[in-house]
Amino acid sequence: MAGGEEAEGEGGEDPIYEAAATWVARLSSSDASASDRNRFERWRAADPAHAAAYAEMDALWRRLGHLPDPRPRRGGAKTLAGLALALLLGGALVSQSPLLDRLRADHWSGVGAIERATLADGSRVDLNTDTAIALRFSEGERGVELLRGEASFDVAPDADRPFVVRGPGLSVRAIGTRFFVRADGASSPVGVAEGRVAVSAAGRHAVVSAGEAVRVDADASLTVAAADVERAMAWREDRLLFSGEPLARVLAELGRYRHGRIVLLDRRLGERRVTGAFDPRNTDEALDAIAATMGVRIRRLSPLLVLVGSPV
Repeated sequence: MAGGEEAEGEGGEDPIYEAAATWVARLSSSDASASDRNRFERWRAADPAHAAAYAEMDALWRRLGHLPDPRPRRGGAKTLAGLALALLLGGALVSQSPLLDRLRADHWSGVGAIERATLADGSRVDLNTDTAIALRFSEGERGVELLRGEASFDVAPDADRPFVVRGPGLSVRAIGTRFFVRADGASSPVGVAEGRVAVSAAGRHAVVSAGEAVRVDADASLTVAAADVERAMAWREDRLLFSGEPLARVLAELGRYRHGRIVLLDRRLGERRVTGAFDPRNTDEALDAIAATMGVRIRRLSPLLVLVGSPV
């Protein structure tokens, strides 16, 4: 940056902290080069404020789990504001993944959107937030590949052509039923509202009936148990329903419906229980309701970064 004092950027962002955030994200990357490190050292040595800003950004980056750090933590408003850029840069490669999946997909939904489609056989599919599916229909099978996200299916009966949904590491076979499948690493990736499905994963098999969900255990075994499947599928009516759920899980679910990240700063706070109904189309309103009813502190540092912590 050319001489003189650096002016504060648009929106009140301090360009020194933005630059520091950029350096933290870049140097944490596996492909950081010797040239990158030399340029960074020149930047840091140019002004004591650069070194101070970098130290603060690096400490907060480590605090949020990107790197192990035994050192004491410190930070301020400028540090937290600048972190939004670092998180965005650090997740840049990840953010390309939805685009790749959408290029492969026949149907997809954006973050925060819920889309619906009727397939050629008359079956209906509802795509939850950030979801993509590819159709693999043939004479002998109605195949669907769940590339990412979560989808629910109302399957039209056809005894001669089973309906099979395949996601990462699992396969769900149905003839005529209503069920959901998640491909986002959820502990219960399949639930059935009507009929039955056969689930296969890692060489294990299970039959799941209406009112049940399957859980993938740590040893890759499948456990079938009663579940409130209708509540789990309430997103189809633009509702997210929680009954005594840990705050950490509620925030994780809300985070699926918005760009950026919701960061929980207090692990013990995340264990508190939440009961409520929220609109996935307005996650800011949901966060405000949680803050008002639970007395937690919500700090919006940018549209891409929200911190949730204990009240001061």
